[in-house]
Amino acid sequence: MNAEIIAVGSELLLGQIVNSNAQYISEQLAEMGVDVYYHTSVGDNPGRLQHAIEVAKKRSDLLIFTGGLGPTKDDLTKETIAKALGTTLSMDTDALESIKNYFQKVNREMTPNNEKQALILTGAHVLKNEQGMAPGMLLKKGANAYMLLPGPPSEMRPMFHKYGKQAIQNLMKKKEVIYSRVLRFFGIGEAHLETELEHLIDQQTNPTIAPLAGDGEVTLRLTAKHESKSIAESLVNALEKEILQIVGEYFYGYDTDSLVEVGLKLLKQKGVTLSCAESLTGGLFQAQLTSIPGASEVLAGGVVCYQDAVKKKVLSVKSDTLKRHSAVSEQCAVELADNVRELFSTDIGISFTGVAGPDPLEGKPAGTVWIGLSVKGGTTKTFLLNLGGGRNGNRMRTAKYGWHYLIKELSQV
Repeated sequence: MNAEIIAVGSELLLGQIVNSNAQYISEQLAEMGVDVYYHTSVGDNPGRLQHAIEVAKKRSDLLIFTGGLGPTKDDLTKETIAKALGTTLSMDTDALESIKNYFQKVNREMTPNNEKQALILTGAHVLKNEQGMAPGMLLKKGANAYMLLPGPPSEMRPMFHKYGKQAIQNLMKKKEVIYSRVLRFFGIGEAHLETELEHLIDQQTNPTIAPLAGDGEVTLRLTAKHESKSIAESLVNALEKEILQIVGEYFYGYDTDSLVEVGLKLLKQKGVTLSCAESLTGGLFQAQLTSIPGASEVLAGGVVCYQDAVKKKVLSVKSDTLKRHSAVSEQCAVELADNVRELFSTDIGISFTGVAGPDPLEGKPAGTVWIGLSVKGGTTKTFLLNLGGGRNGNRMRTAKYGWHYLIKELSQV
C-alpha cells in the first residue's frame, strides 16, 4: 500500500504554521510498512482541493487528509471529498451527542454550525475524537481509501494512534515492517561519501541507502522492509557492517545522536576530565557541553581567551610565540591546550584559535583555524582547518571538529 498525505489549510501555504502532521503520519506509516510517496498542501479552496484529490487517487492507494473538519465556512474538506467521490454526508449521532455534551459541560451555548462537525461521509468508519469535537473517518471507495483527520495535532495524533493505525492495518493485504536506522558521519562531505559507497548505492534494492547532508554532517538512512522485523533488522545490520568497513573512520553515532552527546558519553566511560581554551569559539564548545546533564562530571572549566593579553596573562602563552607566529598558529594552539590542561589539572586540554571572519587577521584568511589537543602523558596534537563559511558558520563547524577529534582520541584510549 502506498499513501499520500494531503494537508488542507491556507495557513500552511501562508507559512503561519508548520505541517508537523505530515511528518508524524509519515513516521507512523513507515513503521507499518506503508510507503508515502507524496505530501500535498492545499488551501481552503474547494476547486483546488478537488483537483488535488483527482491527482492523488490516480497515484496513491490511501489518501490521508488533515484539517478542514471544523465548524466554520472555510472548513470544506468533507463536503469537497463527498462531491469528488459522488457520495453524501450523514449525521453521526454519537459524534453529535458528544459535541452537545461538551458544550453543556463547559456551560457554553452551542451554535448551529457546530453540528456540521458531526457530519461524516456516508458509510465511513468513524474514528472517535477523544480530544476534540470533529470525528475522523475512513471510507473505502473503489480502488482507494480515504482517511480524514482533524488538523490540530493535539486531536489528530491521539486519534491516529488509537484508531487510525488499526483501521489502516485492517485494509492491508500484506503486512510488512519497515526497519530504519540512521548512521551519522563527520569529517567527510556528502559527495565524497557517496563516491566511496557508489557501488552499494547503485545496487541497492532492499535495504535502501539514503544520504542526507546538513550542518556540516552527513547521514545515511538505511531502510529494510520485510514481514519479519528481525529479518529486516538483520538486513540493515549486514549493510551497516559493509558501509563501516569502507568509511568507518568518519562514523560517530546513530539516529538522533549528536557529536556533543557522543563525546560526553565517551568522556564519562573513560573517566576522563576536560578543560578548554577558546579563542574564536568564544565559549561555544563549553556551552554545547554544559547544555547536556552530567557535564559537570567531566568538565573542570575553561577560559575564553579572545584577546592576546588574556592568552598571555591567564594561560601563559609566551610573548615570543605570539610575536613570531601570531595567535592564529599551531604553536599558539599547542601552548593553549597544554597550559589550560595544567591550569585545571585535567586529563585533556583542548584549544581553539583562528579567524572566524569575515575579515582576515594577522595575514590569515577567514576560516583559518587551529585546534590543539593535549593529553596527559602524551604528545599534543594539532589540527589545521581551512573553512569557507560565514563567521558563525565557521565557529559552529570549528566546535564540531573539536568534538570530532576528541571522539577519535577517546576511541583510541
